[in-house]
Amino acid sequence: MKKQTFALYFGNRGFFPGELVADARDQLTRTVVQQGFEALVMDENATRYGAVETPEEGRAFARFLNDHHGEYDGVILSLPNFGDETGAVEALKNCGVPILIQAYPDVIGAMDFSQRRDAFCGKFSIMDVFYQYGLPFTVYPAHVIDPGTEEFTRQLQDFAGVCRVVNGMKDLTVGAIGARTTAFKTVRYDELALQRKGITTETYDLSELFQRVRAVDTAASQYKAKFQLLQNYTDFGRVPAENFENYCRTACAVDDMISEYGLDAIAIRCWIEMEKELGIAPCVILGELNDRMIPAACELDVANAVSMRALSLASGNPASVLDWNNNYGDDPDRCILFHCGPVPQSLMTGKGAVTDHPMFAKDLGPGCGWGPNEGRIAPTEMTFCSMKTDEGKMVFYLGEGEITNDPIEQGFFGCGGVARIAGLQNKLLTIGKNGFRHHVGITPGRTMNILREAFTTYLGYDILDLPE
Repeated sequence: MKKQTFALYFGNRGFFPGELVADARDQLTRTVVQQGFEALVMDENATRYGAVETPEEGRAFARFLNDHHGEYDGVILSLPNFGDETGAVEALKNCGVPILIQAYPDVIGAMDFSQRRDAFCGKFSIMDVFYQYGLPFTVYPAHVIDPGTEEFTRQLQDFAGVCRVVNGMKDLTVGAIGARTTAFKTVRYDELALQRKGITTETYDLSELFQRVRAVDTAASQYKAKFQLLQNYTDFGRVPAENFENYCRTACAVDDMISEYGLDAIAIRCWIEMEKELGIAPCVILGELNDRMIPAACELDVANAVSMRALSLASGNPASVLDWNNNYGDDPDRCILFHCGPVPQSLMTGKGAVTDHPMFAKDLGPGCGWGPNEGRIAPTEMTFCSMKTDEGKMVFYLGEGEITNDPIEQGFFGCGGVARIAGLQNKLLTIGKNGFRHHVGITPGRTMNILREAFTTYLGYDILDLPE
């Protein structure tokens, strides 16, 4: 995977000592590289000290960015001293990526005119003028911070997550494979609301998928590779050979559609035609796609395929869609999150086992719904997120909690985990009263602040705040 790259901007105000800029160029570049990123730095001879003070120097930096268009994921605006707000606007007003503003602290004992920075004050001027120009930016507490500190490295990692989300949600294409299941009005969505935010939905009839499934050549290398991958991915030991062949064919066909149509995420109509026509439920196919960081939602939940995309970008880990499914005894802050089996294997406690879906077996007879990946979700801190479209807007809720190691009885089918979320009952009340669906996306780690910053500062999404 290509490393993220940050373009480094250094502000200057002429009557401050030039060595402050030189030291900052060296230190910030070193920190960025040490944290696993690439640094893009303008030549120090391009302007005075390789920094920006005047509008003309700002335009020089803008040309530098233009020459490297598409090579950087974000800009870090560093203030070794007060800096200059007008030059900064000229430099960055068209950069098109998130901007992190970092200002150096003054040091007690080094506050004479030859050593003091005044970046504490200068940062206000930069933020003020950016606000006036409508130029979005990211700042974190503390107001001033040294790039050599652990706190700054945490901020840098968070900012990297913001950049992944912002850049990864632009020009996004979601494939809706099949029509909404008639009974599931809960997954209705507004395509135009998504399109206004740069998210295109492409729709495909299930008949196209079935035609592709029938056309798969089982002697081809693609089929053989998929056969081997799925056999190793989870335990298909109980699945009859004919059904497993259909499973591999379907996985190849879905891959072909993703590749041919340039899809970044998918949602699929997973019942009841697949069970009738192919004898499978596509749960493991979706889980394996999620492990490849191609968000895949079942039950044609396009809105939560979008939220899963944002979750995986924020965390750098796979996401999964689950049901808010069961209470956990009388504990008000615990519930069971569950789905039939599209949970990526990497988020499970161990290798799952593919079963015949008991719901379809009851309705259609046994042997028609091979596909749920039974197992348990591994304990982890997690972030949860869901999205709906409402009156032409995309509206999300966000939260954090943990998947615990609390047991779920053996007879509980599918893949589930016990979630502990502080204030769960009031959160569920708010979710339900505001018309959100029964699905929620999760990903490992605590990334709510990353998502909130990306959604509100740069992407213009609406967020419903959940009560504490």
